[in-house]
Amino acid sequence: MMNFKDEVDLDAIARAGLEKLGYKQEMTRSRGLVQILFMTLAIMAVPFGLTTPIATSLVGGGPAVIIWGWILVAVLTQTLAFSLAEICSKYPTSAGAYYWCYRLASPRTRLLASWINGWLTVVGGWMVDLSVKFGTAQLIVAGVGIYYPEWNATASQTYMIFLGVTTVAGIFCIFFNRLLPTVDILCACWTGLGIIIISVCLLATAAAGRRPVSFALGNFDPSLSGWTPEWSFFIGLLPPAYTFSAIGMIINMAEEVHNPSQILPKAIVSSVPIGALSGVVFLLPILFTLPDVATLLQVSSGQPTGLMFTLIMGSRAGGFGLLFIILGIGMFCSISTSCAGSRATWAFARDKAIPFHRCFSKIGPYLEDVPANAYALSTVIQVLLGLVYLCSSAAFNAFAGVAVICLGASYAMPVAISLMNGRRDVHDAPFNLGRFGTFINAVAVLWIMFVTVLFSMPAVIPVTRWSMNYASAVFVGFAVISAVWYIINGRFYYRGPPIQEEPTRSSGSSDSASY
Repeated sequence: MMNFKDEVDLDAIARAGLEKLGYKQEMTRSRGLVQILFMTLAIMAVPFGLTTPIATSLVGGGPAVIIWGWILVAVLTQTLAFSLAEICSKYPTSAGAYYWCYRLASPRTRLLASWINGWLTVVGGWMVDLSVKFGTAQLIVAGVGIYYPEWNATASQTYMIFLGVTTVAGIFCIFFNRLLPTVDILCACWTGLGIIIISVCLLATAAAGRRPVSFALGNFDPSLSGWTPEWSFFIGLLPPAYTFSAIGMIINMAEEVHNPSQILPKAIVSSVPIGALSGVVFLLPILFTLPDVATLLQVSSGQPTGLMFTLIMGSRAGGFGLLFIILGIGMFCSISTSCAGSRATWAFARDKAIPFHRCFSKIGPYLEDVPANAYALSTVIQVLLGLVYLCSSAAFNAFAGVAVICLGASYAMPVAISLMNGRRDVHDAPFNLGRFGTFINAVAVLWIMFVTVLFSMPAVIPVTRWSMNYASAVFVGFAVISAVWYIINGRFYYRGPPIQEEPTRSSGSSDSASY
């Protein structure tokens, strides 16, 4: 446990290190290992991330997809966590992956690489936040449906609930910023106790019957998706991939963390096994007591979690009680993703890459340590994108898919550039992967490439207006906006992060030797 003097000394070192990276300290460093690890777990929100899009896993094949897909994705995500931790330990700044691209790529390509990566990071943060808030709104609808099953929420009613969730998260992030580390700790306690309560209640009650081991761990029915069995299994990986998609968002909190070059890598790396273990504990009781899948998928709202808990518990009160736990996790997650997403937006604006960057890069003066303008921009974008739900009930899958694609691509880019450079730029990173680095980096990049293709696909075929996956359309839309802004403004004014040139450049940053 660090005392106040130790924190002050570490903060002075971190401030000097940040200046070497090209930035001035503007935020207050208020988070240690416990706080930032719990924030990572709050963003991961395992029970929420697995249940909100659970219909996709049920359609993709059912129990076998849910449990083995979770374990598979956790193992693959761990390689990405190791890769991010290594680079983060050398360049701990809120600019994150786009700064890394600028430092690792050659002078010939680094400007464009950082521009592309920055937009991927910002859009990914927006979409994760949007999907969490929309998922929470859908859970509220599901909760109401437990007591009023005849009520079918319209798209506009769900959208209004989403606006309410957005408002609550905004109040916490803007007016109670200093309390957010404590909120993350409360979230960890709520989540841990919630998993225990849900597991015990499901196993003790099992009103819908108990499933044999062969069903809970081996049942696989891809017929509902219309895809081939092999591809249907991968389509069902959306919930675990979505849950782990934002493990790098805490990097954008780097300038608010004590000793970030040591603490951030530890938090990133340890969050995956903790999340994986909690996920297994949470999923197994559900799979051993799972009601009829066809009944769950007939829910008009497309969110079967409320009905699932009600059938297993055998009462509306029991079902609502368990759903309320998940709903609480969703609200905590909304606050954490909103906070991290606003930092990503602020950091990119600070480097003059966003329209009206002077406005969106301001902090305070009345709200200390809160980039309120950047938060407002993030919120407005999400509110506008939420209107997509009025046109398609599959909007949540689109939001989640874009989040996975954008954040995954933003994480993979600096790792891939480092690989092309022969990892010469990270040999002196405080958190070093050593001789296993090349293999770990390669697996991480290949996994993200596969995920990018996977989550551009619709969950079911044949495709209709309502089942269409709009992830690719949203992704292309933001790509066009980014490209147009680069042509109009970026190529004239964007100069990348304000790094201090080193006397001797590493060979990984030379035109002749690097990507």
